[in-house]
Amino acid sequence: MMRRLFPHPLLTLVLALVWMLLTNELSVATLIPGLLLGWIIPLFTLHFWPEQVVIRRPLTLLRFIVVVLMDIIIANFIVAALILRGPRPLRPAFVRLPLALHSELAISLLSNTICLTPGTVSAELSADRRYLLIHALNTDDPEALLRTIKQRYEAPLKEVFES
Repeated sequence: MMRRLFPHPLLTLVLALVWMLLTNELSVATLIPGLLLGWIIPLFTLHFWPEQVVIRRPLTLLRFIVVVLMDIIIANFIVAALILRGPRPLRPAFVRLPLALHSELAISLLSNTICLTPGTVSAELSADRRYLLIHALNTDDPEALLRTIKQRYEAPLKEVFES
């Protein structure tokens, strides 16, 4: 019964928090509409969710988010340095990442994480969902790039959503 009334409790809290940030006010008058919207939106969009989201290890997810945010900041400085150093040749590469993930949500999060990190883009997911084609702006060692992505992004996502 509770699952039908609150299909995505974590999303409800996140939407309420986003509402509070958008209104830029911390009061009961903004909390109530935020919680109401955070409850109604997941309730009415329940049929559009392809699978039930189960977070098996919330602390691992929190660590993953921190790692991704730090990687985004560091990658911004690296890409800025590449741009500012002048017209030296880059070493772009396309690499195929063999996926250990099976969940559509986990694969989507991995692909989006790669795209959010400056200097890398997820270019294509194979039809059988076993490989992700990644473009790197500048890399000396494509194998090291694959190892880094698997260790820093794919492994935690597998632990959070599939273990």
